[in-house]
This record gives sequence, C-alpha cells and structure tokens, in this order.
Amino acid sequence: MKELLEVIAKHLVDDPDSVSVSETDRDGAILLELKVASDDMGKVIGKQGRIAKAIRTVVKASAIHGDKRVTVEIVQ
Repeated sequence: MKELLEVIAKHLVDDPDSVSVSETDRDGAILLELKVASDDMGKVIGKQGRIAKAIRTVVKASAIHGDKRVTVEIVQ
C-alpha cells in the first residue's frame, strides 16, 4: 500500500523526488503519511479535496484484500 500511494503521488506532482511516504502501525491500523513539496499540495488535494478523497479510496480498496484498515494523511 505504501508503494501504491507513492506511485500515485509521484504521477500527480511536478517534483516527484520530493514525494515521501511513511508508514506507522497504530492500534492494528496502518497510518500512511504522504509528504510532498509545498508547491504540489494543491495538485495532491485537488478542488474541494476530490483528488485526496480518490487517493484514499484507492488505497483503502487495496487494503481490503489484506484485511487491514488504512488511513492516509497528507502532511506538509
């Protein structure tokens, strides 16, 4: 799931080298924190958060196969 999030984010931004994803285990759920350059935040979030919501939906759908709960946070 970490790799999936990384691939999606790198294709959305202008500076793919600044994309980083960290994975943390919290109470049996996985927390993925996505960091991008400040100039690319708008591209990852999208208008009214639509792209961010779509990214979260795709990552959560891939986690269902592994019976895991996943949360995606976009941080600066």
